[in-house]
Parts: sequence; C-alpha cells; structure tokens
Amino acid sequence: MAPPAGPFRSFRRLPRFSKQGMRSISRRVVLTGLGGTTATGLAVYFIAGPTDGATLTPAQAFAAAQAGDILFVDIRRPEEWESTGIPQGAVPIDLRRDDFVDEVLATRQFSSQPIALICARGVRSARLMRRLTEAGLTPIIDIPEGMLGSFAGPGWVRQGLPVTAWTHTGEEYNT
Repeated sequence: MAPPAGPFRSFRRLPRFSKQGMRSISRRVVLTGLGGTTATGLAVYFIAGPTDGATLTPAQAFAAAQAGDILFVDIRRPEEWESTGIPQGAVPIDLRRDDFVDEVLATRQFSSQPIALICARGVRSARLMRRLTEAGLTPIIDIPEGMLGSFAGPGWVRQGLPVTAWTHTGEEYNT
C-alpha cells in the first residue's frame, strides 16, 4: 500500500487494540477519573465544610436583620471592616477574639435566635458554622456569597446593599 499523498503522508496507520486492551484502558480511565473526583470532593469538603446547613443570600440576610429575625454577625477582621464597611444590620465580631462565642451569646436577643455569619467570600463563615454547630450553638446560618462574592453569587458589596462605616473602638482586638 502506498503512503498517502499530501499533508497526511506523515501519518501512519494506528495499531488496532484488542477488546481486552480497550477494557484495560477504559477501566484505568474510569478509576483515575473516580479517584480525581473523590479527591476534589474531599478537598472542597475540608476547605469549605459541609453544605447541608442553612444559607441565606445577602438580600435575604439584610431583610431578616432589619426585621430582627436573626443575629447578623460580620466575622471578618477590622482591616476588612475598614475597607468595605460593615453590612447594615450586622454586628462586627472579629472571629479571632478569644471571647468570640461569649460575645455572640451576649449579643443574642433570645436563646433560639438564629445566628447568621458573613465573611469576605464565604469560606470562614462555612468553617465557623460547622464549629459552632458542633459546639451545640444553633441555629447557625451561613451567607456563602460573603461581602465580596464567591461561587455562590456576587456578594453584598456588588449587589449594592447598604454598609455602615466602621469606627475603631479598641474592643475588637481582645485576642
């Protein structure tokens, strides 16, 4: 058989695989894909935490905070509050405070009041939600979009929801 003419002359005829060979390749591809998917899923779970908890959008959190239905806590750092402001209706409590849980409990209006957490992009609030729930502090609600937006949506700032300028009081550094 003569080699093909033109631009295809450098291509050789590909060897044929036996059915057993194709099964081996297919199994290998499937097992590699399953392994990669499992590793990715575990990484997301341990980075962001489980997603089975309650969530609110920023607009829903704003409405609930205005109605007094939730204790709305901004858990970011003071530098972040200064940069973007604090969501209107939120109480700024630095996550790093030694007395964080005590401060949240003291700020709660009643013992069954839901606590909604917001951070910059939803990662810290998801982790803290899991920790507080495991510690028996419920109900906890996450705002996964955060202030700056995330995979869950555009976030508080981009939606144009109101913010309050933060003023330094000195108490937020109680760590």
